[in-house]
Amino acid sequence: MTQEINSPFRYAGGKFYARKLIAEYIPEHDFYIEPFAGGASIFFAKSKVDKNLLNDIDEDLINCLMTIRDHSDVLIERLKGEQATKERHAYYKNEYRPRTKLDRAVRWFYVNRTSYSGIMKTQNCYWGYGEKYSMRPENWPRNILRTSAKLQEVELTSCDFEKVIEEAPDNSFLFIDPPYFNADQEKFYVHSFEKEDHFRLSRTLKKHSGRLKFLLTYDDSPEVHELYNWVHAIYEKTWNYTINRTDDQKNGTNIKGARYKGHELFIVNYDPFKQRNLFDSTLDTQKILEKVL
Repeated sequence: MTQEINSPFRYAGGKFYARKLIAEYIPEHDFYIEPFAGGASIFFAKSKVDKNLLNDIDEDLINCLMTIRDHSDVLIERLKGEQATKERHAYYKNEYRPRTKLDRAVRWFYVNRTSYSGIMKTQNCYWGYGEKYSMRPENWPRNILRTSAKLQEVELTSCDFEKVIEEAPDNSFLFIDPPYFNADQEKFYVHSFEKEDHFRLSRTLKKHSGRLKFLLTYDDSPEVHELYNWVHAIYEKTWNYTINRTDDQKNGTNIKGARYKGHELFIVNYDPFKQRNLFDSTLDTQKILEKVL
Protein backbone atom coordinates (compact mmCIF):
# COMPACT_ATOMS: atom_id res chain seq x y z
CA MET A 1 0.00 0.00 0.00
CA THR A 2 1.82 3.12 -1.19
CA GLN A 3 -1.10 5.53 -1.38
CA GLU A 4 -0.41 8.97 0.04
CA ILE A 5 -3.23 9.89 2.42
CA ASN A 6 -3.92 12.28 5.27
CA SER A 7 -3.51 11.35 8.91
CA PRO A 8 -6.65 9.80 10.44
CA PHE A 9 -6.27 12.09 13.46
CA ARG A 10 -6.27 15.73 14.34
CA TYR A 11 -3.07 16.39 16.28
CA ALA A 12 -1.70 19.50 17.98
CA GLY A 13 1.75 20.27 16.60
CA GLY A 14 1.31 17.87 13.68
CA LYS A 15 3.18 18.37 10.42
CA PHE A 16 0.24 18.28 8.00
CA TYR A 17 0.99 21.69 6.49
CA ALA A 18 4.75 21.09 6.31
CA ARG A 19 4.60 17.57 4.88
CA LYS A 20 5.54 18.50 1.30
CA LEU A 21 8.43 20.63 2.48
CA ILE A 22 9.67 17.85 4.77
CA ALA A 23 9.38 15.32 1.95
CA GLU A 24 12.02 17.23 -0.01
CA TYR A 25 14.59 16.36 2.65
CA ILE A 26 13.81 12.66 3.02
CA PRO A 27 16.50 10.43 1.49
CA GLU A 28 15.95 7.02 -0.02
CA HIS A 29 15.54 4.37 2.69
CA ASP A 30 14.28 0.85 3.36
CA PHE A 31 13.39 1.15 7.06
CA TYR A 32 11.30 4.12 8.23
CA ILE A 33 10.81 4.99 11.90
CA GLU A 34 8.92 7.70 13.81
CA PRO A 35 9.80 7.70 17.54
CA PHE A 36 7.22 10.48 18.17
CA ALA A 37 4.45 9.48 15.79
CA GLY A 38 1.58 11.64 17.03
CA GLY A 39 -0.71 12.07 14.03
CA ALA A 40 2.04 10.54 11.82
CA SER A 41 1.28 12.99 9.00
CA ILE A 42 4.63 12.32 7.32
CA PHE A 43 4.21 8.54 7.31
CA PHE A 44 0.74 8.82 5.81
CA ALA A 45 1.86 11.42 3.25
CA LYS A 46 4.78 9.39 1.90
CA SER A 47 5.06 6.06 0.16
CA LYS A 48 5.62 3.03 2.38
CA VAL A 49 8.95 1.28 2.29
CA ASP A 50 9.85 -2.34 3.11
CA LYS A 51 9.71 -1.85 6.88
CA ASN A 52 7.93 0.84 8.88
CA LEU A 53 7.64 1.51 12.61
CA LEU A 54 5.46 4.09 14.34
CA ASN A 55 5.97 4.69 18.06
CA ASP A 56 4.36 7.03 20.55
CA ILE A 57 4.44 7.13 24.34
CA ASP A 58 0.66 7.69 24.33
CA GLU A 59 -0.73 4.17 24.70
CA ASP A 60 -4.28 5.22 23.80
CA LEU A 61 -3.12 6.74 20.52
CA ILE A 62 -1.20 3.58 19.58
CA ASN A 63 -4.10 1.40 20.70
CA CYS A 64 -6.39 3.33 18.35
CA LEU A 65 -3.95 2.86 15.46
CA MET A 66 -3.70 -0.86 16.25
CA THR A 67 -7.49 -1.16 16.28
CA ILE A 68 -7.72 0.63 12.95
CA ARG A 69 -5.03 -1.66 11.52
CA ASP A 70 -6.37 -4.97 12.85
CA HIS A 71 -10.09 -4.47 13.50
CA SER A 72 -11.24 -1.68 11.21
CA ASP A 73 -14.59 -3.33 10.47
CA VAL A 74 -15.45 -3.66 14.16
CA LEU A 75 -14.45 -0.06 14.88
CA ILE A 76 -16.57 1.17 11.99
CA GLU A 77 -19.55 -0.81 13.28
CA ARG A 78 -19.14 0.65 16.76
CA LEU A 79 -19.04 4.21 15.39
CA LYS A 80 -21.98 3.61 13.05
CA GLY A 81 -24.75 6.15 13.56
CA GLU A 82 -22.67 8.51 15.69
CA GLN A 83 -23.31 12.21 15.31
CA ALA A 84 -20.83 15.00 15.97
CA THR A 85 -22.48 16.91 18.80
CA LYS A 86 -21.32 18.70 21.95
CA GLU A 87 -23.43 16.30 23.98
CA ARG A 88 -21.78 13.18 22.54
CA HIS A 89 -18.35 14.79 22.89
CA ALA A 90 -19.04 15.51 26.56
CA TYR A 91 -20.33 11.97 27.05
CA TYR A 92 -17.25 10.29 25.57
CA LYS A 93 -14.93 12.70 27.37
CA ASN A 94 -16.48 12.66 30.83
CA GLU A 95 -18.89 9.75 31.26
CA TYR A 96 -17.91 6.88 28.97
CA ARG A 97 -15.91 4.20 30.79
CA PRO A 98 -13.95 1.95 28.40
CA ARG A 99 -13.62 -1.68 29.48
CA THR A 100 -11.76 -3.11 26.49
CA LYS A 101 -9.14 -2.00 24.00
CA LEU A 102 -11.89 -1.59 21.43
CA ASP A 103 -13.82 0.65 23.85
CA ARG A 104 -10.70 2.76 24.32
CA ALA A 105 -10.24 3.07 20.57
CA VAL A 106 -13.87 4.13 20.05
CA ARG A 107 -13.56 6.81 22.70
CA TRP A 108 -10.19 8.07 21.46
CA PHE A 109 -11.27 8.27 17.82
CA TYR A 110 -14.53 10.08 18.56
CA VAL A 111 -13.03 12.59 20.98
CA ASN A 112 -10.04 13.26 18.73
CA ARG A 113 -12.16 13.89 15.63
CA THR A 114 -14.47 16.30 17.47
CA SER A 115 -12.05 18.16 19.75
CA TYR A 116 -10.47 21.55 19.16
CA SER A 117 -7.13 20.88 17.36
CA GLY A 118 -7.35 17.24 18.40
CA ILE A 119 -6.11 18.12 21.89
CA MET A 120 -6.67 15.07 24.09
CA LYS A 121 -5.48 16.30 27.49
CA THR A 122 -8.65 16.33 29.60
CA GLN A 123 -8.22 19.83 31.04
CA ASN A 124 -7.93 21.37 27.56
CA CYS A 125 -9.98 18.95 25.50
CA TYR A 126 -12.83 21.11 24.20
CA TRP A 127 -15.50 20.68 21.58
CA GLY A 128 -14.06 21.83 18.25
CA TYR A 129 -16.09 20.36 15.40
CA GLY A 130 -17.12 22.59 12.48
CA GLU A 131 -19.77 21.25 10.12
CA LYS A 132 -18.19 22.86 7.06
CA TYR A 133 -14.55 22.11 7.80
CA SER A 134 -14.32 18.97 9.92
CA MET A 135 -14.56 15.42 8.62
CA ARG A 136 -18.18 14.35 8.98
CA PRO A 137 -19.05 11.11 10.81
CA GLU A 138 -20.49 9.59 7.63
CA ASN A 139 -16.98 9.85 6.14
CA TRP A 140 -15.22 8.25 9.13
CA PRO A 141 -15.57 4.69 7.74
CA ARG A 142 -13.76 5.61 4.52
CA ASN A 143 -11.06 7.33 6.56
CA ILE A 144 -10.64 4.27 8.78
CA LEU A 145 -10.51 1.82 5.86
CA ARG A 146 -7.83 3.68 3.91
CA THR A 147 -5.82 4.17 7.11
CA SER A 148 -6.11 0.47 7.89
CA ALA A 149 -4.82 -0.40 4.42
CA LYS A 150 -1.81 1.88 4.86
CA LEU A 151 -1.05 0.43 8.31
CA GLN A 152 -0.90 -3.19 7.22
CA GLU A 153 2.44 -4.76 8.20
CA VAL A 154 3.46 -1.55 9.99
CA GLU A 155 4.93 -2.15 13.45
CA LEU A 156 3.24 -0.09 16.18
CA THR A 157 4.83 0.39 19.60
CA SER A 158 4.37 2.54 22.69
CA CYS A 159 7.64 3.01 24.52
CA ASP A 160 10.29 5.57 25.36
CA PHE A 161 12.00 7.20 22.36
CA GLU A 162 15.46 6.13 23.54
CA LYS A 163 14.54 2.45 23.27
CA VAL A 164 13.26 3.00 19.72
CA ILE A 165 16.46 4.73 18.63
CA GLU A 166 18.74 2.26 20.42
CA GLU A 167 17.03 -0.70 18.74
CA ALA A 168 16.69 0.84 15.27
CA PRO A 169 18.47 -1.31 12.65
CA ASP A 170 21.54 0.12 10.95
CA ASN A 171 20.82 2.43 8.00
CA SER A 172 17.28 3.18 9.15
CA PHE A 173 15.82 6.62 8.46
CA LEU A 174 14.13 8.33 11.39
CA PHE A 175 11.73 11.26 11.14
CA ILE A 176 11.79 12.76 14.63
CA ASP A 177 9.21 15.33 15.72
CA PRO A 178 9.45 15.84 19.50
CA PRO A 179 7.58 18.52 21.47
CA TYR A 180 9.10 21.99 21.13
CA PHE A 181 11.97 22.89 23.45
CA ASN A 182 10.23 26.14 24.42
CA ALA A 183 6.50 25.50 24.44
CA ASP A 184 3.57 25.19 26.82
CA GLN A 185 3.25 21.48 26.08
CA GLU A 186 1.32 20.90 29.30
CA LYS A 187 -1.67 22.34 27.46
CA PHE A 188 -1.55 19.92 24.55
CA TYR A 189 -0.11 16.54 25.46
CA VAL A 190 -1.14 13.80 27.86
CA HIS A 191 2.51 12.91 28.52
CA SER A 192 4.98 15.65 29.38
CA PHE A 193 8.44 15.98 27.82
CA GLU A 194 10.90 17.44 30.31
CA LYS A 195 14.00 19.53 29.58
CA GLU A 196 16.18 16.55 30.47
CA ASP A 197 14.35 14.54 27.79
CA HIS A 198 15.48 17.06 25.17
CA PHE A 199 19.10 16.67 26.33
CA ARG A 200 18.69 12.88 26.41
CA LEU A 201 17.34 12.90 22.85
CA SER A 202 20.38 14.84 21.62
CA ARG A 203 22.80 12.49 23.41
CA THR A 204 21.06 9.42 22.03
CA LEU A 205 21.05 10.70 18.45
CA LYS A 206 24.70 11.70 18.67
CA LYS A 207 25.57 8.21 19.93
CA HIS A 208 23.87 6.56 16.95
CA SER A 209 24.50 9.22 14.31
CA GLY A 210 27.11 7.11 12.57
CA ARG A 211 24.72 4.28 11.76
CA LEU A 212 21.34 6.04 11.34
CA LYS A 213 20.03 8.91 9.24
CA PHE A 214 17.58 11.30 10.86
CA LEU A 215 15.56 14.42 10.10
CA LEU A 216 14.67 16.20 13.32
CA THR A 217 12.18 19.09 13.49
CA TYR A 218 12.33 21.62 16.32
CA ASP A 219 11.40 25.15 17.31
CA ASP A 220 14.02 27.73 16.34
CA SER A 221 15.70 28.60 19.63
CA PRO A 222 19.27 29.23 20.87
CA GLU A 223 18.99 26.15 23.09
CA VAL A 224 18.25 23.86 20.16
CA HIS A 225 21.08 25.33 18.09
CA GLU A 226 23.44 24.66 20.99
CA LEU A 227 22.12 21.14 21.58
CA TYR A 228 22.70 20.20 17.95
CA ASN A 229 25.92 22.06 17.16
CA TRP A 230 27.40 18.68 16.26
CA VAL A 231 25.05 17.83 13.36
CA HIS A 232 25.79 18.10 9.65
CA ALA A 233 23.27 20.84 8.88
CA ILE A 234 20.45 22.93 10.33
CA TYR A 235 17.91 24.49 7.95
CA GLU A 236 15.55 27.29 8.92
CA LYS A 237 12.21 26.60 7.22
CA THR A 238 8.90 28.45 7.04
CA TRP A 239 5.52 27.52 5.56
CA ASN A 240 2.00 28.92 5.43
CA TYR A 241 -1.02 27.32 7.01
CA THR A 242 -4.64 28.24 7.56
CA ILE A 243 -7.03 27.52 10.38
CA ASN A 244 -10.42 27.27 8.71
CA ARG A 245 -12.44 26.94 11.85
CA THR A 246 -11.86 26.55 15.56
CA ASP A 247 -14.41 26.42 18.31
CA ASP A 248 -12.82 26.92 21.71
CA GLN A 249 -15.42 26.61 24.47
CA LYS A 250 -13.07 27.91 27.13
CA ASN A 251 -12.21 31.17 25.40
CA GLY A 252 -15.36 31.48 23.32
CA THR A 253 -13.40 32.12 20.14
CA ASN A 254 -14.37 31.29 16.61
CA ILE A 255 -11.74 31.91 13.94
CA LYS A 256 -12.34 31.29 10.24
CA GLY A 257 -9.64 31.46 7.59
CA ALA A 258 -6.93 32.79 9.90
CA ARG A 259 -3.51 32.55 8.22
CA TYR A 260 -0.32 31.74 10.07
CA LYS A 261 3.32 30.96 9.34
CA GLY A 262 5.04 27.86 10.60
CA HIS A 263 8.72 28.29 11.41
CA GLU A 264 10.99 25.47 12.50
CA LEU A 265 14.44 24.02 12.24
CA PHE A 266 15.08 20.95 10.09
CA ILE A 267 18.11 19.22 11.61
CA VAL A 268 19.82 16.49 9.59
CA ASN A 269 22.91 14.33 10.05
CA TYR A 270 23.39 13.79 6.29
CA ASP A 271 23.81 15.97 3.24
CA PRO A 272 20.39 16.18 1.52
CA PHE A 273 22.04 17.50 -1.64
CA LYS A 274 24.07 14.29 -2.04
CA GLN A 275 21.22 11.89 -1.24
CA ARG A 276 18.91 10.27 -3.72
CA ASN A 277 15.61 11.71 -2.55
CA LEU A 278 12.32 9.85 -2.62
CA PHE A 279 10.59 12.74 -4.32
CA ASP A 280 11.29 14.75 -7.48
CA SER A 281 11.74 18.18 -5.98
CA THR A 282 14.30 20.92 -5.63
CA LEU A 283 15.61 21.76 -2.19
CA ASP A 284 14.95 25.31 -1.03
CA THR A 285 18.34 26.64 0.00
CA GLN A 286 17.21 29.92 1.47
CA LYS A 287 18.16 30.64 5.08
CA ILE A 288 20.47 27.68 5.42
CA LEU A 289 22.86 27.31 8.31
CA GLU A 290 25.26 24.51 7.45
CA LYS A 291 27.74 22.99 9.85
CA VAL A 292 29.99 20.39 8.23
CA LEU A 293 31.53 17.86 10.57
